[in-house]
Amino acid sequence: MSLSEQMKFIVQELNKEPFSKSYNLISFDSLEPLQLLQVLNDVLAIIDPKQKVDIREEAADQTAVRLLQFLRVLKYKPPENVNMSEFRAGLVQGEKPVVFPILAWLLQRVPELQKRAYLAKFLVKIDVPAEIMGDEEVSSIYIQYEELMEQFKELHKQSEHLKNSGFNTGEIRKDITNMEEEKEQLLKRIERLRRKVESHPNSQKMMTVAKNLRVERDREKRLAAQKQEQVTTISHLDQRIKRLEAQLRESRQASVGATPESMIQKLEEETRTNSFLVKEQLPKDISQRRKMIQNLQKVVSVPAMGHSDLDELNAKIKEMNAEVNQLIEKRMRSGEPADDKHSLFKQQAGIIAHKKEAAAQALRAARDEYSQVAQEVEHKRQVVSSAEGGEVLKGEDFKRYVNKLRSKSTVYKKKRAELAELRAESGVLTRTDEILKQRNEHINRQLSVLERKRGVAGYRETQDELEKVSSKKSELDEMKGRTLDDMSEMVRRLHAEIADRRNTLAPILREIRPLREKVQELTPEYENKKQVYERQQAGFDSNMSKLEQEVRGYREECKAEESRYHYLNCMMKVLHVQQQRVAAEMKAYVSSDAQEKKKTFREIYSKKIQEQENMSRGLREKQKMVRENHEPNMKQMKMWRDLQRLMDCKKHCLEQISSLGSTAGAGGIMGGYGDSAPTHLEEDRLVL
Repeated sequence: MSLSEQMKFIVQELNKEPFSKSYNLISFDSLEPLQLLQVLNDVLAIIDPKQKVDIREEAADQTAVRLLQFLRVLKYKPPENVNMSEFRAGLVQGEKPVVFPILAWLLQRVPELQKRAYLAKFLVKIDVPAEIMGDEEVSSIYIQYEELMEQFKELHKQSEHLKNSGFNTGEIRKDITNMEEEKEQLLKRIERLRRKVESHPNSQKMMTVAKNLRVERDREKRLAAQKQEQVTTISHLDQRIKRLEAQLRESRQASVGATPESMIQKLEEETRTNSFLVKEQLPKDISQRRKMIQNLQKVVSVPAMGHSDLDELNAKIKEMNAEVNQLIEKRMRSGEPADDKHSLFKQQAGIIAHKKEAAAQALRAARDEYSQVAQEVEHKRQVVSSAEGGEVLKGEDFKRYVNKLRSKSTVYKKKRAELAELRAESGVLTRTDEILKQRNEHINRQLSVLERKRGVAGYRETQDELEKVSSKKSELDEMKGRTLDDMSEMVRRLHAEIADRRNTLAPILREIRPLREKVQELTPEYENKKQVYERQQAGFDSNMSKLEQEVRGYREECKAEESRYHYLNCMMKVLHVQQQRVAAEMKAYVSSDAQEKKKTFREIYSKKIQEQENMSRGLREKQKMVRENHEPNMKQMKMWRDLQRLMDCKKHCLEQISSLGSTAGAGGIMGGYGDSAPTHLEEDRLVL
């Protein structure tokens, strides 16, 4: 990328967010070196907010050290053709050929560099001198520091994986709020149920029994799950046994009528085929793939081609093809009969080799297809076994399965016919029920009319209600009796289960009792050692804080000395460059060669001064000539304006004459005008 393209890209990126500059190419190109360094520092501040500094308030050596150190953290590599000393000097002085590539590189990868700058705060190791590392405490602390750094790397990887896993925070928050609401509702329900249970006289005993029951049910569920897993495992093993038996049967059927000679011959053929694939076909494929990779690498390494380059390559290809055709024709014309016989055998050998290659490729394709089909079959078998609990049937099993399906189909048809008959009968009975209901309503209306006539209205409804109440009362009494019996039975069963559990837990409790006594004995020792550990940890923390303060002071001193060293180094290089320029100037000035003297700055600037004086002298003479000829030129300009006005007037008169429409009148006027024309021409000459 050239310098102008870099400048265009930089201006476009700086005018976007988050920089929001208002540069154009001219204004950006006219920036002073200090302003250009400030722009570079602003870009670095977007990457790392700690770099937000006003260049004018910072010393030049500190700025250079800070920028170079941060670019080293960001892993910026200067161009290979640039010397590092020149690069540092150009960065300090804010030279455009040095700053523009840095800005273009930074603006191309701002998000990546922001992440790198964030990680650099935690992953850039502290340089500890070997003398200090000799101390055991410092070395142990440094090892702990490295372990924490590795732990941070792992946690950061997990964080990035979670960020990229596609979880939506909004959905997670919504799920959390829903779960909290459900939790509140459950707590309210539990509180209501607790109040109801506490009002019961035997609530504590019943709660204990219910808790034990729930524990046993959970255990029963776990055992049922284990049982189901065992059943599933057994079914899978049975299926595997069936598959192995089927493979064994197939192998036995395939081995029927086979002889050792035929099997050896078959194995030899297979061995020859595999050896051909391994020794001849695979090396060719590998060499072709390597050639392809080399060609692709060449294509990648070559810069992008235009249409002109492609046209040149196509022309070269055509020339080479034409040359090859000419060579083939020449060879065919100069061929001998013996060569013709050999060519025939060569052609036959080539045809056979092509056939072998085609057969090998077909064999490989068939093997790949066979392996793919076998994988699909195995997958479908697993799907069928997981869905139906069995495997695909074959032979006699399949026939039995078909006969079973046929018998089930006949049973299904019979049942469907019976169901149709029952539906028809249900329709008839429904209609009969509707008719009887209508008759019942009619009879009830007649009875109500008779009751009103006899003065006992509502007698039948009251009697029906009394019968319903008595039946409900008897049902409730029976339900209460059954409930009490069930509760007493459940309590008795629970007591029996609790007694069984106590009997089973008794040996475990006897084993736990000495362990509890041992725990009570070891608890004071544990507390004492814990206190000793906490005291030692507090001492280590205080020593570590002191060491950190000392290291911080040494680090600041080191940074100051490094910045001073870099500043003095840069100043020495600048002075060295200036000294070289002065020496070259003196050498050229003292030299007796006229060409060398002409290359000196004195001669160059003297020549430029002379050229400027000559130019100013010519401009003064031109100015004097313009001043002297100003009045005559103004008069001449006025005369030209008068002439233009006169010609416009004549044009206007001619247009009026042509608009009269009378041919004779027009001719007379034109004749009169023609007589006076020479007079006007003479006036024009006088004016000129």
